[in-house]
Amino acid sequence: MSKHILITGGTGLIGRKLVTALEKQYAMTVVTRDPSRAKRLLGEKVSCVTAEKLTSVDEFDAIINLAGEPIADKRWSDAQKERICNSRWGITQQLVDLINASSNPPSVFISGSAIGIYGRQGDTVVTEEFTDFHDEFSREVCQKWEDIALKAKTRVCVLRTGVVLSDEGGALAKMLMPFRLGLGGPISSGKQFMAWIHIDDMVNGIKHLISNEEAQGVYNLTSPNPNTNHFFSLALARRLERPCIFRVPAFVIKALMGESSDLVLYGQKVIPKKLLDEGFAFTFPTLKEALADLDL
Repeated sequence: MSKHILITGGTGLIGRKLVTALEKQYAMTVVTRDPSRAKRLLGEKVSCVTAEKLTSVDEFDAIINLAGEPIADKRWSDAQKERICNSRWGITQQLVDLINASSNPPSVFISGSAIGIYGRQGDTVVTEEFTDFHDEFSREVCQKWEDIALKAKTRVCVLRTGVVLSDEGGALAKMLMPFRLGLGGPISSGKQFMAWIHIDDMVNGIKHLISNEEAQGVYNLTSPNPNTNHFFSLALARRLERPCIFRVPAFVIKALMGESSDLVLYGQKVIPKKLLDEGFAFTFPTLKEALADLDL
């Protein structure tokens, strides 16, 4: 009998790819607000349940928690900040409570976070051991999200995820249009680091954490080769065979995005030290390889 995995955020960018990869090996149940939509997106083989009807996790061998309101889709009004926080903290607390009340808890709880927990760090090399976080909204969101997850009474792995590169949506889709029009270029100074990861390496990293029974604690899910925004812009323009001659001033980004502009104006040079130490092999360790693989 195949093992059974419960996943939240299964209809999101990472979730969809992960469900497709895991359903060949595991029975899959997705926690969703809209089971009929989830079935359409993920196929009939996947079981669906709403959070309200999830009252036990005894039958699951692993739980993967990726749920959360997209952090950069809207300006950070007070109401939007509350949605961003509650969409992560609430479901994570529910899952932890169910795990801790279970007579047969899952062997592993893998829960989302983001490299935003580090805050702006300039060109400082940041590994999982780094603790000198810069105090800003992204750190606040991720810190409590992680603190809740780490209270689960089972093996816990926390995913500090970078910018996920995919040809099926996400951050890259938003970057493409100006570059395709020949209007792309670095943002502000371009010196801020972008820690990114190819969607396939993201999925394989999660699979590694499921199967590696020694893995626990926080993990940076990023490529081992972060790049500056300037380098990223040049590489993307080259991949699209477009010029890279315009620079987007910081004041324009701030006017468009408000406080959430922090996410693109500042960065972190994040390294996935724990994955590398555990022998995980990245399929797309460099930006050139990652962009070449995507259908842009």
